[in-house]
Amino acid sequence: MTNNEILKKLRIALDLKELDMIEIFEFAEYEITKSELSGVFRKEGHKNYKVCSDELLTAFLDGYIIYKRGPKEG
Repeated sequence: MTNNEILKKLRIALDLKELDMIEIFEFAEYEITKSELSGVFRKEGHKNYKVCSDELLTAFLDGYIIYKRGPKEG
């Protein structure tokens, strides 16, 4: 399973919209544009397809923790 597939499944399972995902990336201090994010969800072979790197997936997971629990204290 690729990182792209994992991120797609998480988006569906967590019922996240595009703006929610961008906010989650911001919590992890990772900048991503709407077009870059939509490229991750395209089919492989599409001209705007973008590979979801380990760094991108890690940023999403780190940001999601902050999104749900709040920032780490002290």
